[in-house]
Amino acid sequence: CDASDIRHSSSGPDGCLYTTENSDTLNNSETAEMRSLKTVLILALLFQTGSVLYAGTAPVWTYMIIAAFPHDQEAFTQGLLYHNGYLYESTGQRGHSSVRKLDVKTGAILQKYELEDQYFGEGLTYFRDQLIQLTWQSFTGFVYDPVSLYPLEEFYYNTEGWGLTNDSTQLIMSDGTTQLYFLEPSTFAVNRTLTVTDDGKPIRFLNELEYIKGEIFANILSQNRIACIDPNTGVIRRWIDLTGITGALPQGYTIDVLNGIAYDSGQDRLFVTGKLWPRIFEIRLVSTLEH
Repeated sequence: CDASDIRHSSSGPDGCLYTTENSDTLNNSETAEMRSLKTVLILALLFQTGSVLYAGTAPVWTYMIIAAFPHDQEAFTQGLLYHNGYLYESTGQRGHSSVRKLDVKTGAILQKYELEDQYFGEGLTYFRDQLIQLTWQSFTGFVYDPVSLYPLEEFYYNTEGWGLTNDSTQLIMSDGTTQLYFLEPSTFAVNRTLTVTDDGKPIRFLNELEYIKGEIFANILSQNRIACIDPNTGVIRRWIDLTGITGALPQGYTIDVLNGIAYDSGQDRLFVTGKLWPRIFEIRLVSTLEH
């Protein structure tokens, strides 16, 4: 999503880096003072007790970097998935949103479909031989042919669109709140909702999603952590702390927050990246018992 005015610059107390958005991407109707105020308000929300910081009892895992692959540094990553040897990516920002097919090793953009300027691309999933993409505040999603990336149909929903994944039977969507929405694939109607909690406390700002081995992995907006969620209860089973991973990025780039999770089930490979990151990382998860 999509508080895109939060950028990496100086260290914040959650391990993320923040600054305001570059002036060339400011809305023309907003002054720098207005945008600064918005940033302060967003950060205040992020650090409220029980919202997104570790306050519960779920165990915390860490990671090991296995490999790093090139990634388009201008890609404002909102959705990422692996399918049949390729990465597929949804990028955001109005006027720059797209769906892309990527070569894993080189990062080359093999195919790209650009959305109309009014749409801000969001979550992306591969389901039953189709790519399905959300948009942020347009209440509109798109279904694509995965071979041509040609749009096949539109669908509609009543919330903001943030993350999207599936468990092979239902679509699973986030909207930046504490809720996950389980959608009927044929109609996109909501079958049920789930509140995500850690030690009974709701966890907000659920963002990009990936369903992996019976858990829903979720980026948390502006956090260097991934929540691993029980799809039946909404309870966070564990956290993955990716603090320090930006230190493995090449220097000299302006980067945004961690966002983007993809899983290669055939080779058991987990990929993560972020908005405007020049690398996609393959990582291995490390439990506290391995330390």
